[in-house]
Amino acid sequence: MSVKHGILALLRDRPGYGYQLRAEFEESTGSTWPVNIGQVYTTLGRLERDGLVAKTGEDAEGHVIYEITESGARELADWFARPITQAQRPRDELAMKLALAVTVPGVDVAVLVQTQREHAQSTLQELTRLKVRAAAPHLAWSLVLEAQIFQAEAEIRWLDHVEERVCRTNG
Repeated sequence: MSVKHGILALLRDRPGYGYQLRAEFEESTGSTWPVNIGQVYTTLGRLERDGLVAKTGEDAEGHVIYEITESGARELADWFARPITQAQRPRDELAMKLALAVTVPGVDVAVLVQTQREHAQSTLQELTRLKVRAAAPHLAWSLVLEAQIFQAEAEIRWLDHVEERVCRTNG
């Protein structure tokens, strides 16, 4: 997800201002994607330039209020309708690291895999603790947390696979 689409989604139901949008963005992602206020205002400026949001005035405290335009609502609907492709996701640094590790002499890939597995297992335990401790969690936060749990589980499974392949290849 881009900050652009996150802001459009937040403005879909009601107008808002920068700091409010930042707080709602972080709340909806369970603070797993922190966004700085400069990023929010830069994005709002681009959205306004592109006709996707418009300033509607100021509130009593002097905050500039933005609302989504019809073009912005169409852009948001189009974004929700499109699948996220692999090309839109950031590269997988762990896959690149392991791919390089098997080609560089002197790198103990088994140790690298074990170190990464321990980290992934620790992350999985912490995420699971967060899920168990959460009393009636916000649905959006819960979905993000569960995605992270599934990703940690998948990473551990993939590391098991890598370890098996490296052992088979190296005898």
